[in-house]
Amino acid sequence: MSEIIANNKKARHDFHIIEKHEAGIELKGTEVKSVRGGKVNIAESFARVDRGQLFLYGCHIQPWETAGSYFQHEAKRPRRLLVHKNEILKLEQMTNVKGCTLVCLRMYWKGRRVKVEIGVAKGKTHGDQRHDLKNRVEMREAQREMARFNRR
Repeated sequence: MSEIIANNKKARHDFHIIEKHEAGIELKGTEVKSVRGGKVNIAESFARVDRGQLFLYGCHIQPWETAGSYFQHEAKRPRRLLVHKNEILKLEQMTNVKGCTLVCLRMYWKGRRVKVEIGVAKGKTHGDQRHDLKNRVEMREAQREMARFNRR
């Protein structure tokens, strides 16, 4: 059973998610304590391949209050994501396509480990966003009509 730590709703609003991948994340001790407390924000986070390794940028993990300055971590430092080499190569090829990027979709517990779900995404235009909103409204109205019809 996986317990969700943080969810990035903005990513699904702004991007078409083409493919999803699971990755481990390399954290320091004080970061793990902050994650256990739910003090994580992944709204602006994205991943990038640098020198053959995958890094997560823009993920804000609040500093742990009771830790000394020597053990404290930076809130928005780049964090290494742990995936297999062939998966890194595949993700790098997919992001070389114009308009594709790697966005962080959610962070969750899997057993005793923190996992990150990253998605290969293509940006939506304003028209796409309006079209998705229209479809959601139509589906909601159809479900409402079906519920009213079933009550009779």
